[in-house]
Amino acid sequence: MLHCPGKQAWPEVVGHSGQDAAAKIERENHNVRAIVILEGSPATKDLRCDRVRVWINRNGVVVRPPHVG
Repeated sequence: MLHCPGKQAWPEVVGHSGQDAAAKIERENHNVRAIVILEGSPATKDLRCDRVRVWINRNGVVVRPPHVG
């Protein structure tokens, strides 16, 4: 199992703007880069401590809880 430093998940941003969520994530864990991705887009399955994917719908709203990995 992967152990990464800092805050790991942001369920509280579901329903918020993807850009706002990404900014909050990067403020709360300086070890990660938040990447905003449109739901349904292809993504690799590798686990990384320095990345948080922020899945949004076509309206730019976060649709699932972002987490490290």
